[in-house]
Amino acid sequence: MIELSEKLIQTFPGKVVRKDLTKKIKEGANVPVYVLEYLLGMYCASTDEQAVEEGVGNVKKILADNFVRPDEAQKVISKLRERGSYTVIDKLSVKLDIKNDQYVAEFSNLGINCVPVSEEYVSKFERLLCGGIWCIVNMEYFYDENDNKQNPFIIRKITPIQMPSLDLDEVKTGREQFTKDEWIDIILRSVGMEPSHFSERVKWLHLARIVPLIENNINLCELGPRGTGKSHVYKEISPNSILVSGGQTTVANLFYNMSNRTVGLVGMWDCVAFDEVAGIRFKDKDGIQIMKDYMASGSFSRGKEEKAALASMVFVGNINQSVDVLLKTSHLFEPFPVEMNSDSAFFDRMHCYIPGWEIPKYRPHFFTDDYGFITDYLSEFMRELRKISYADAFDRYFKLGNNLNQRDVIAVRKMVSALIKLIYPHGKFEKEDVEEILRFALESRRRVKEQLKRIGGMEFFDVNFSYIDNESFAEEFVPVPEQGGGKLIPEGLNKAGHVYTIGRGKSGMIGTYKIEVEMAAGSGKYVCTGIGNMREAKEAADTAYRYLKANSKAVSGTISTATKDFMLHAQDLNGVGMTSSLSLAALVALCSAALNKPAVSSLAILGNLSIGGTLMKVEELANVLQVCLDSGAKKVLIPILSAADMGTVPPELMGKFNLIFYQSPEDAVFKALGVE
Repeated sequence: MIELSEKLIQTFPGKVVRKDLTKKIKEGANVPVYVLEYLLGMYCASTDEQAVEEGVGNVKKILADNFVRPDEAQKVISKLRERGSYTVIDKLSVKLDIKNDQYVAEFSNLGINCVPVSEEYVSKFERLLCGGIWCIVNMEYFYDENDNKQNPFIIRKITPIQMPSLDLDEVKTGREQFTKDEWIDIILRSVGMEPSHFSERVKWLHLARIVPLIENNINLCELGPRGTGKSHVYKEISPNSILVSGGQTTVANLFYNMSNRTVGLVGMWDCVAFDEVAGIRFKDKDGIQIMKDYMASGSFSRGKEEKAALASMVFVGNINQSVDVLLKTSHLFEPFPVEMNSDSAFFDRMHCYIPGWEIPKYRPHFFTDDYGFITDYLSEFMRELRKISYADAFDRYFKLGNNLNQRDVIAVRKMVSALIKLIYPHGKFEKEDVEEILRFALESRRRVKEQLKRIGGMEFFDVNFSYIDNESFAEEFVPVPEQGGGKLIPEGLNKAGHVYTIGRGKSGMIGTYKIEVEMAAGSGKYVCTGIGNMREAKEAADTAYRYLKANSKAVSGTISTATKDFMLHAQDLNGVGMTSSLSLAALVALCSAALNKPAVSSLAILGNLSIGGTLMKVEELANVLQVCLDSGAKKVLIPILSAADMGTVPPELMGKFNLIFYQSPEDAVFKALGVE
């Protein structure tokens, strides 16, 4: 890795910094990383150990003397008064004093306000007007006894802690000196991470976090355990992003203030991130609607006019349960506040969902000691790259599958564009490179779609995302890891007596259930377990046994309920509560065990029967079939009564199964066991 560092220093002289220096000083001074690295870049841009040591000493001295700690504000003000002039490092925000028609500054840590500022600085650095930026400020103190209303503090010079200029061609030329893997490592080191401790997959997830800083109007969400650095990038790395802590905001603050006609955060920052999504609250009732409008179109209406902005939206928060539990009982957007939680239109505007649970909890050795870009240089070239788009980069090689609607296509194109700009800023990439990025983009969007399907049902049934090779016409489907190969209904023959059914659980959600029946020599006893205290489910299982007792000869003369004991166990595979739709599947399971003949492979059994053998049709057939597909079923046993509802099922969904219709309980048993 030494070679890579040397190559980086040679290729980008004066633009790199040793990240361990940042770490050492950061622990003692609570300043943003880009402030520190600006100073380190000025004083420690060398490989000579002695020069670095001296530089670190200078930086520490500057921070000790000039950086304003809130608790030492009065001490600094006193020094300023005594000396007449002083240089401070502080966060400066500016507003227009309408009464006096002049711009006035407020110092965040110094605690003074209403300090006059020259118009020159306000027009040069517009961000002073919104949220403020860190600056090195040369100040003077002059108290006029004749005019005691005049503010004694005078600002002589403001130097924003940002790169003064950027040559994008330098980045493009420099990138050609590195391989893809080397460049990814450099990017990760630049944000403070040590890539050698991460798997390839985790590296890509870290890159996805940077996407909102390099692409306009992208909406990204990351939920995961605590301590995985979800908000680190948006708070520390870039001076162009703002983290709205606690989630509390107003329409005026975020979008547009009608009273003073100023654009809010989305107009001034490249990226607006909401920390702790569970706490997002708008004081205005129409806040979420305006946010939805903005997320979809990059514009919003306030008053008589429509405003456009380029800021990306990021939502980060914690998941309090394991992902498995969440997927079984709810959906992955559950941590969002109630007013958004079941709003499929809001979540449909998400372009990417980063699986935060795949990123390990941060440990000290995850932070790098090696060389990376000064974060300010990194954020400036990312900002510059926002003006370029590579949304059509894959069109030469691939086209997207039929399951993607317009919003899906936009999401995938935005992700592809962002990742290409991040990894291949020089614009040189091969087919394999694009394919790797395209797969990641499809997965990121599919994760959103899978959750929408859980929230909105059949409206979002088409989740099988794919891409087609323009040369070979081969279609590749892209899975989502947490949905798993996780097929609940396995391929191949099961044990005799083991069958699967789909029904609506106690919680109201549709789930998958497994019924297992064991038979032993005995005296005709019947035991049912796994159902808990749900009376309807118990009755359904009992109905199946009573029907078998009365009609066993119609199935096979070899079945004896008098000389055998039957033990039936029902299992709720999705954790959505037991279902009452068990009777027909239980009958098939009992017959399968009695005849020692397994059910056909990958079969889901639908339907119910009464004690007299009357069949009942399947409610919400389309939604039930969608769950069959998600559970891995390839064959579905359906009562003929439900044929009338086939018009409600999308043809694409129907084409995924071999549908087997039955006319009577006995017919269902024969077809389920593959008996002609």
